[in-house]
Amino acid sequence: MSGVHFGIMRGIISFGGYVPYRRLDRSAIAAVMGKGGGRGTRSVASYDEDTTTMGVEAARLALRPVDAEPRALWFATADPAYLEKTNATAIHAALRLDTSVGALDFGGAVRSGIGALRTALDAKGPTLVVTADIRGGLPTGADEATGGDGAAAFLIGTEDDGPVVAELLGSASATEEFVDRWRQPGSPSTGQWEERFGETRYGPLAAQAWKEALGAAGIEAADVDVAVVAGSHGRAVKRVAGQLGVARVADDLAATVGNTGTAHPGLVLANELEQAEPGQTIAVVMLADGVEVLVLRTTEALAEFTPALPVADQIAGGAEVNYATFLQWREMIQVQPPNRPEPTRPSSSAAARAQDWKYGFVGSRGTESGTLHLPPARVSIRAEDELDAMDPAPMADVGATVVTFTIDRLVYSVSPPVVFAVVDFDGGGRLPVELTDVEPDAVRIGQRVEMTFRRLYEAEGINNYFWKARPARSGSSSE
Repeated sequence: MSGVHFGIMRGIISFGGYVPYRRLDRSAIAAVMGKGGGRGTRSVASYDEDTTTMGVEAARLALRPVDAEPRALWFATADPAYLEKTNATAIHAALRLDTSVGALDFGGAVRSGIGALRTALDAKGPTLVVTADIRGGLPTGADEATGGDGAAAFLIGTEDDGPVVAELLGSASATEEFVDRWRQPGSPSTGQWEERFGETRYGPLAAQAWKEALGAAGIEAADVDVAVVAGSHGRAVKRVAGQLGVARVADDLAATVGNTGTAHPGLVLANELEQAEPGQTIAVVMLADGVEVLVLRTTEALAEFTPALPVADQIAGGAEVNYATFLQWREMIQVQPPNRPEPTRPSSSAAARAQDWKYGFVGSRGTESGTLHLPPARVSIRAEDELDAMDPAPMADVGATVVTFTIDRLVYSVSPPVVFAVVDFDGGGRLPVELTDVEPDAVRIGQRVEMTFRRLYEAEGINNYFWKARPARSGSSSE
């Protein structure tokens, strides 16, 4: 099946990739276990991150550079925080999208990420496609070392929705049922059939989809400036990449980030778009239970596009996590927790009543006094404001400064100690908040921070999401 578009231009309006702050040096695996590991680093989602929170971060980065609101949100991951329950709705709430904006999961399979992106490029209306994954395996295994965690988001639409920075020229898909890689629900280990078998299946499928996509785009392989080639089957990816006949194959980020599964074609594409120039042709080839191919061409609008936080900057700005902590975060080992009761199950009814605050981080501001209240209040601290005379005050993208802090080694935490800080927001407002992505001895009064959507804890199968603060990253609006 191939696709080609005529008439009004449709493609990528905005994009953003998210790489977690923590990195695991692969050599640390062998140093502890006596085998496994390798060279380079892999990205590691923190203990308070999951695919939903990473999806929120990627989506915020994708929406920040543009003045456009999606009419649909599609979330794809092979490692959902929930089964049965839709995960995209938490992202929808954190982004404060209107209730009329549909939110759907494309779930369960690595292929669902590129599938959601391709479907959005064929759809109508602006669509936000969010992909995220947490990859791993049993200690010393290849999946543990070569995997990576990350997310990517793309706002797809037509030139009526906003300047298109990369238009879709053509696409193609080739599907065949065969068992290459698989993982049963709840299992930390991924199965893989003998590598030569998968290689023999992917080769012909890639050749077929590649030919059809080029034909739909009306170009030859030599016209492609760079190809993004991704997939979970390393040998097949390498073989296909070498047979495309393009000028250059994109850096797959294996040495610094690892393979982020469902998110990987989007993350690598975002990294390439951040470095591309107008008029370049970029092909995306994804190998997973078949082959998906997208052919894109960057437009003049790309020259005016400024990424909210480039992928390369996030890669360069990471900090190391030791292997024992990594295993603890992945629940491969248990450590003695603080001698405090574990938290109780969060209330669904209370969360629903405070949705704008809990998910959207929206305070309230007195209509007469302009005084900010965090959390939101019905009664103002200023007499000139009447009861309920409040306007919503979105604060998720407002920077703040640490006024004071404490390091708590007694409170319950999956990864103690906990750093609490009192922060003052730009333009007014003060709030006690937990810090994340920070070393306790590195916190300083006067430090600049920004808000990030995280998981506070999980109890009885319910994830308690809220906002924390982290040190302001390079290029953020909080600096």
